Amino acid sequence: MAIAGYFASALIGVSLGLIGGGGSILTVPVLVYLFGVDPIVATAYSLFIVGSTSLVGTLPKYREHLVNLKTAVIFGIPSIAAVYATRAWLVPLIPDPIFTVGSLAVTKPMFIMALFAVLMVFASVSMIRAKKNGSDAEPAGPQQFNYPMILIEGAVVGVLTGLVGAGGGFLIIPALVLFSKLPMKQAVGTSLLIIAAKSLFGFLGDVTHYHLDWLLLGAVTALAIAGIFIGNRLSRKIDGVKLQKAFGWFVLVMGIYILVRELFLNPAAMGGH
Repeated sequence: MAIAGYFASALIGVSLGLIGGGGSILTVPVLVYLFGVDPIVATAYSLFIVGSTSLVGTLPKYREHLVNLKTAVIFGIPSIAAVYATRAWLVPLIPDPIFTVGSLAVTKPMFIMALFAVLMVFASVSMIRAKKNGSDAEPAGPQQFNYPMILIEGAVVGVLTGLVGAGGGFLIIPALVLFSKLPMKQAVGTSLLIIAAKSLFGFLGDVTHYHLDWLLLGAVTALAIAGIFIGNRLSRKIDGVKLQKAFGWFVLVMGIYILVRELFLNPAAMGGH
């Protein structure tokens, strides 16, 4: 399973390079099901892997002037604060088990994975419905910010990132287009910088809470970073929209599988050991 895990780690980066997001949604399932990492610890690992990979992916976007620093700061501040607070204080406060009804016990790891699966389903719908439009053009007038919505969206994305360890690009990119009036390509580049910042700051809230396997963490991160370079090269030859839709269907199937596995096939849920 470890070999499959390392291969999947590279695919996380490839998908980030190809479609600007989505890959991070696979990081936790890869760590849990292929490497056997505890789901709670896997969300911490995921923050480091996603943050490091996104930071590297930001560099070529910045050189191409596809990163809007002002927007990244405005969206990023509430997001970073929320993800750090969630990892440092909220996640350790979640009881385990969360609640028990008869022989059914909803454990903390089961809750995290089920929440993750629901997010995967929402992310897949966003990717499947993606379509080409004229949004790559520069806006006609000066950039306008819907500050209240940006602050709210930033905080919500930060809490979700803190809980499940995913980058949240599928939530950030539409928000940047709608509330910051960014062209799509610039929204993708700016999203990578926001994801990198909030994920790495969130990881800092974990360092004192868990014993981390730095060898595994370094190997998976290195493969994901290598993958993002491969993805960037392939993106020049492959239709990103078609690929995104195909990837969306894959994420949908994975999300449903995880949900069924955690709610109906998990021995802990049935009171087993």
